[in-house]
Amino acid sequence: MARRSLRPHLNQIRTWVRQGRTDAWIAHQLEVTGPEIAEFKEKNDLTAASPDDPSGLVAPEDVDLRAEDDAQIAVELEAAEAARKAEEERKAAEEAEKAAARAAASEGDEDEDDKPRRRRRGGRRRRGGSGANVFEGTFDHGDEGYGLWLDPAVADSGLYAEHWAGHRPVEVTIEDDQIVIRRVETGGDEG
Repeated sequence: MARRSLRPHLNQIRTWVRQGRTDAWIAHQLEVTGPEIAEFKEKNDLTAASPDDPSGLVAPEDVDLRAEDDAQIAVELEAAEAARKAEEERKAAEEAEKAAARAAASEGDEDEDDKPRRRRRGGRRRRGGSGANVFEGTFDHGDEGYGLWLDPAVADSGLYAEHWAGHRPVEVTIEDDQIVIRRVETGGDEG
């Protein structure tokens, strides 16, 4: 079971602590455990006023704690926003590194200063070369059958225009992680 946040009850807990209420009493009022109250009090520097401390003699209803709480919450929100921005920047940097690696891989061994590349043995061959002919699509489970909807940008592809435009018989292979569509070579096909 997830722990219940005590943050919304900060002012009430602060008031009860200054009144001298015990952790058990506060826990009972908020339906949480005593150790949760003790931990919350420690995190938020909530201590009971001692008789020697004149600051604890002010009646709780006379003290406006909203500004103090608002400042503390603002600091927490700013920290969360900074963490979110840092995560976004990290992801953007990772994406930029991946894009640079893909671009470098598609350039090939053009520079003489580059070290010779090691070729992999085995594994799955990828067809088509660079990512210039990679398009988005949607596999549709319609009422009248199955269909594949491709990005309209496919029409601008020279490879598509040369090899796939028009009606072509295809063979479909379904695997665990991919669906492969290959043109069926027929005697009357010009491609």
